[in-house]
Amino acid sequence: MKTLRTLLLLLALGAVTTVNAQQAALEFDNADAALKVVQGYVTALKAGDVAAMNAALADGAMVYGLGNGMDSLTAAQHQQYFTGSFSTFEHSITGELYLPVKVTDSWNAGEWVLAWGTNTLTHKKTGNKSTVPYHSASLVKDGKIIGLYYYYDVLNILQTQGYTITAPGE
Repeated sequence: MKTLRTLLLLLALGAVTTVNAQQAALEFDNADAALKVVQGYVTALKAGDVAAMNAALADGAMVYGLGNGMDSLTAAQHQQYFTGSFSTFEHSITGELYLPVKVTDSWNAGEWVLAWGTNTLTHKKTGNKSTVPYHSASLVKDGKIIGLYYYYDVLNILQTQGYTITAPGE
């Protein structure tokens, strides 16, 4: 009986997954244009050009997942964040890979550019390096980034800057 219940549960979950499936395409009309916008943003990041980075953002754009404990940043806050970062760190982006994808029939519908790479941060005063593998997802509309989501290992950055983690009760 337990096996039957497990089987029915798995079938039900499979049906829900199928109903919630989204449509995605790797080839779409604006793929090249969206890719150029995101690559331009990263080129500006490599150059430490905050103005050019912000120029890639649409009015009202939101940026998610950057440091300082904030879960979202406006374009103005994004500019402040990177102005501070560039005054403290040299950024070296390598190993970039980009994938434009168009999502339809889902809550995250739109034209996206997914990106992966490594950002090596060098502290300007101490010379300490933090190697940060990252993933970003940029939602592009009308030639501008309207949503930018950063994903990276914050613990790795803290540890390479000398912070330590102590287990509870130790």
